[in-house]
Amino acid sequence: MSIALISDPACKLHKMGDHHPEQPARLDAINNRLIASGLEMVLLNYDAPEVTREQLLAVHDESYIDLVFDSSPSEGLVWLDGDTAMNPHTLQAALHAAGAAVLGVDLVMQGKASQVFCSVRPPGHHAEHNKAMGFCFFNNVAVGALHAINEYGLKRVLIVDFDVHHGNGTEDIVAGDERILFCSSFQHPYYPGPGFSTNTPNVLNLPLPSLTDGKAFREAVIEAWLPKIEAFKPELIMISAGFDGHREDEMAHFNLLEFDYAWITRQLSQFATMSAKGRIVSCLEGGYELHSLARSVEAHIKAFM
Repeated sequence: MSIALISDPACKLHKMGDHHPEQPARLDAINNRLIASGLEMVLLNYDAPEVTREQLLAVHDESYIDLVFDSSPSEGLVWLDGDTAMNPHTLQAALHAAGAAVLGVDLVMQGKASQVFCSVRPPGHHAEHNKAMGFCFFNNVAVGALHAINEYGLKRVLIVDFDVHHGNGTEDIVAGDERILFCSSFQHPYYPGPGFSTNTPNVLNLPLPSLTDGKAFREAVIEAWLPKIEAFKPELIMISAGFDGHREDEMAHFNLLEFDYAWITRQLSQFATMSAKGRIVSCLEGGYELHSLARSVEAHIKAFM
């Protein structure tokens, strides 16, 4: 079975200022690395469609969707959050980024690919059901997960978020939905701050201290997540793939390496093989040091193989 890569030119037109860390060059760095490594030649390449309003409504409040559409500027920047801005191209980029997750689900559910990596931006895991924040507008992974449930009738979807920041938006959307098991590892204390402590059975938060290295990360995941994921028996695995925990990335203070991202990808691939017919859809979240980001994505995709 093949591995698919989904991206779209619209995703490179969204820009929040010359010095903003969430920049179009992130996608160029990934693409260049995939070409240099030879991976680009073996991946099935797809352009992301626009997400539909109905698909967004499964995740976000209608009034919030209207706010994002109405805020789209004809020139300059409009800030929806202290670090989250729209330029004239942002709305199209956000629609295609969410649409990539939907297409990814369609590809794996229809047997056209076994795993999918969505190389898209803006990211999504901080976007709550009615709020933009943390560089995010629509919650791409949540849109994909709810599409899988609503369109294909899945009863058990796993979302794993290994970005260095807590996936607060995803938790806000899926908490209490027993069809979804949400696992998020992150540096604590750090952005987005408190609010991750929960007794909700379908949420497994894994706060880790500053300077966490690969050994500590792997041990924590093995203890906190793997037995519960195995018991959950996911029919589909969605990944919020954030690579800003790499030791070269100055956005945070973890000491992870490409090996660690490959390791967790292999663990998830084993679960996918056992209960999900191999189906995984991974969506890019963080990762702001361009070289470590590109190498980490390469390791992530190779681990699918």
